Amino acid sequence: MEKSSQRLLSLDFFRGATVAAMILVNNPGDWGNIYAPLEHASWNGCTPTDLIFPFFLFIVGVSIAYAMGSKKADPALHNQTILKAFKRALILFGLGLFLSLYPKVFTEPFEAFKTVRIPGVLQRIALVFFFSSVIFLKNSERSIFKILIGLLVVYWALLTFVPVPHVGYPNLEKETNLGAWLDRSLLTEAHLWKSAKTWDPEGILSTVPSIASGLFGVLVGIYLKRKDVEAAAKIAWLFSAGFAAVALGLLWDLEFPINKSLWTSSYVLYAGGLATVILSLSYWIIDVQKYTRFTTPFVVYGVNAITVFFLSGLIPRTLNMIQVKMSDGTTAGAQWWLYKSFYSPNFSPVNASLAWAVTQILFWLIILWIMYKKKIFIKV
Repeated sequence: MEKSSQRLLSLDFFRGATVAAMILVNNPGDWGNIYAPLEHASWNGCTPTDLIFPFFLFIVGVSIAYAMGSKKADPALHNQTILKAFKRALILFGLGLFLSLYPKVFTEPFEAFKTVRIPGVLQRIALVFFFSSVIFLKNSERSIFKILIGLLVVYWALLTFVPVPHVGYPNLEKETNLGAWLDRSLLTEAHLWKSAKTWDPEGILSTVPSIASGLFGVLVGIYLKRKDVEAAAKIAWLFSAGFAAVALGLLWDLEFPINKSLWTSSYVLYAGGLATVILSLSYWIIDVQKYTRFTTPFVVYGVNAITVFFLSGLIPRTLNMIQVKMSDGTTAGAQWWLYKSFYSPNFSPVNASLAWAVTQILFWLIILWIMYKKKIFIKV
C-alpha cells in the first residue's frame, strides 16, 4: 500500500480470513475424510470452499486500486509501474512452479521438469495481478467495466458456441470442453493437474474470466477510494451492486452453470458479488465503526498472505520426505505418522482430519503473530 493511512484494515482482515480458509481446505489430515463444505463441488455448483480462490483474486484487484492509485494519475510512471508488476508476477509464477517441482527437483530433476504442472494457484494469481494492473493503469473506470463484461461474454461464447476439435461440438464437460482441449494441445497432459491429467482447473482459457474476477475487485477498490461519497452511501451502493451481481450470476447459471473448474462467467459474478458484500460489511464494521478487537488474528495472516500460503505448501512436502516407521511395520512420511499417531486415535475419521487442518492454522498463526509483532512483512 502507498501509506499506512490509506490502508484498509478491513481488506487485510478479509485477505487474512481468506488465506486462513485456504490453509484449512488445503491441509486436511486425510483427503478421504472431509466435511462436505470443505470440499470443492464435483463439477457444477459452488461450495464455501469454491469461493476462497475467487475471493482472493477479488482482493488482489482491490489492492491494485489502492497500491497503484497515485501511479495511475501520472502517465510518466506507468511503464515503471508495469515493469515492477511484471517482475512481481514472474516471482509469483516462479514460486508456484517451485511448489510443483518440490521436492522431486532435488532427487529426480530431469523427471521433475518433464512432468511439472505448469498451471497452478500462484501462477494464476501472478497472471491476474499483472493483467489487472495493466488494465487498471491504462483505462478509465468505465473502460475497465466494459473490459470485465467483455471478458465474461467472450468466454461464454467460446465455451458454448465454438466446436471443440476432435469432439465436434461445444460442451462444458470435464475432458471435452474447449479449455481442456487447449490445455492438452499447448501444455500436454504431462504438465497438467496430476489428479485429472486431461484437464486443469487453473488452465489457460479459464484464466481469461479469472482476470475478470480481479477487475471486479479493482472496480470495488476504485469506488471505496472515492472521497466525494459518504461511507454510508458507499456501503449502500456496494451492497446493492454485490447482491445484483449474485442475482445475475444465479440467473446466468441457468444457461452457463456456476463452475469453479471452468471459472464460468456466472461463477465470476456470483463469487464477486458475495466478495463485495463481505468486504462492504467488513469495511463498515472495521474501518467506519472502528470495531477492531477481533481483527488481529486475521490481519496477521493478511499482511503476510503469500508467504504463509507458500510455506504452508512447502512444509508438508518437506515432512513427507522424512520416512518414519509406522506401528504396523511399514514406513510413511513424517506428516502421515504424526497424523496417525496423535489425531486418528483420538477423533472420528472426519474430525481427526479437521483437527489436523485446524492445527495447521493455529501453528501458522503463532509464527505470523511473532512476525507481525516484530514488523516482519515479506513482500513478493
